[in-house]
Amino acid sequence: MLLAATVIGSGIMANDWLAVTWRWALLANTAATVAVLATLIALFGRISGAHFNPAVSIVETIRGKLTLQQAVAYVIVQIAGCCLGALLAHAMFELPLVQASMHLRTGPAQWLSEAVALWDRTVGRHGYPRRRTFLILIIS
Repeated sequence: MLLAATVIGSGIMANDWLAVTWRWALLANTAATVAVLATLIALFGRISGAHFNPAVSIVETIRGKLTLQQAVAYVIVQIAGCCLGALLAHAMFELPLVQASMHLRTGPAQWLSEAVALWDRTVGRHGYPRRRTFLILIIS
């Protein structure tokens, strides 16, 4: 919840800064995200393994580190926490709590960036054998 609220909230603030320069807005958004992610990992890493992303929990299940029941519980809580974080960020900036995006977020560049991020968060960190890497990529 706090990670999503920070990412979304810093994005809202960065959007207001775009009139000044998009470079500073991007830097501020990135710095806020890195700071809160590092803090949350330090605080909750020993408790939950710092699973803030369902893809990480799914990969940990494939690796045998989580049971299927644990993975389902993690994914449900992760999705709920992200939704609550979005509501919290919108409430803090006095925006409508629920709103539709006005930007189309699709296309080859978007899918490539998602694939690279997914690889980094899952397979890239663990050095899987080829057989397992292929299975993880197919499932993801």
